[in-house]
Amino acid sequence: MKKLFLLSLAVVITAGAMAQESYRRWRKMNQVRLDKFDLILPEVMRENKIDMWIIMCREGNFDPMYFELGEGYVHHNGYYIFTDVGKPRIERAALGIDGYLLEETKAFDYFGSEDELREFVTTRDPQRIGLNLSKDIGSADGMSFTGRNELAAILGPKYESRFVSAEKLFSDFRSRHVASELVIFGEAGDYSYQIAERALSNEIITPGVTTLADVAWWMKEQLHKNNLQSSFGMPSIYITGPNGIEATSNDRIIKRGDILMLDWGVGYLHMYTDMKRMAYVLKEGEKEVPAGIQKAFDEALKARSIVTTTIKPGITAKQNEDNVYKALQAGGYSKIAFNKPNADSKTDVIIGCHSVGDWGHGTGPSIAFFNPVQLNYVVKPTNLLSIELFAYTPMPEWGGKKLRIPLEDDAVVTERGVEWVYPVNQKVLLIK
Repeated sequence: MKKLFLLSLAVVITAGAMAQESYRRWRKMNQVRLDKFDLILPEVMRENKIDMWIIMCREGNFDPMYFELGEGYVHHNGYYIFTDVGKPRIERAALGIDGYLLEETKAFDYFGSEDELREFVTTRDPQRIGLNLSKDIGSADGMSFTGRNELAAILGPKYESRFVSAEKLFSDFRSRHVASELVIFGEAGDYSYQIAERALSNEIITPGVTTLADVAWWMKEQLHKNNLQSSFGMPSIYITGPNGIEATSNDRIIKRGDILMLDWGVGYLHMYTDMKRMAYVLKEGEKEVPAGIQKAFDEALKARSIVTTTIKPGITAKQNEDNVYKALQAGGYSKIAFNKPNADSKTDVIIGCHSVGDWGHGTGPSIAFFNPVQLNYVVKPTNLLSIELFAYTPMPEWGGKKLRIPLEDDAVVTERGVEWVYPVNQKVLLIK
């Protein structure tokens, strides 16, 4: 009987602790919500000249912003509606969405039925109505084709003619961050790098026994244990050799002399990281990283320093990209296309300093060739960037073939430039 009582007590204590953690996380996320509604929303709606932003959710098909706006119970159709009524505060309403969780946020001024939509809009008579429709930014494309048509039928031709894409508004709202949000992102970064560096260690890897997939699955398990998410699928654990990537997250056994790379990200309270780490598996008798690998890594670090000291706010991502490549070339590096190194003795570099935070590849200004629309956005203070680059340095041990060193860690843009938000990669990790 005593054992049963103690077991029951343990269950109660555990349940209570879990509830406290859930509530703690909810409070942190809600503080971000309140701060962004107060400080970021008026600024970005007015910059983009959008009078009303309608974010539509359908039961079983939520907009990507559903969680950050406060969740709630969605009936047939639900609408989060933000209206610039000419006051410092943007009016916030939820029609067809309710429930304790949403109401407890204290973030909304009015709750009503979805049947009120037409009257709600006509009373306010907005001139430009932003909808989450986007060809280029997936997360800004939350409104379905049928949802858009139903909204047009409800509001009529007059207001349908005022529909505009909220793509840029969406990007600005998500990529400009308040202090409470940056604190959360720093925590996500801590989870990210600590799990990554444990993964590339003898705690997890036994040379000749452990496979790449073993490491990846261990990392996936850490997400579950810590109640984390990821915007990526399987972590990329790969081996690089003279001819490039040899194997990725598969049953390839990790051997001595292997050069290991890791690419992944963590999601914590809707803030997502993207980062890389590198390790070398010592051969028998070796005590340190071979000279050729170390030189290549050092060249990558020097290139990263040029990148971080060059990026500035107040200009477009494209202007920043041009400035970075000019600075790299002045520093003796060559600009190349991705994975197309030159056959010479110089170190080649390509950058992909993309937006991060609201997703592993975020929606904000992006200093990356693979985000052509976001290259035209102006980089602003509080934007988060993944400082990503690939440096290719010739290896004498490989007959002059170049070793690709990937560096990637996350930073915030401030008035001073780029500042790290957690301890970044400074060395090649060693596996004994």
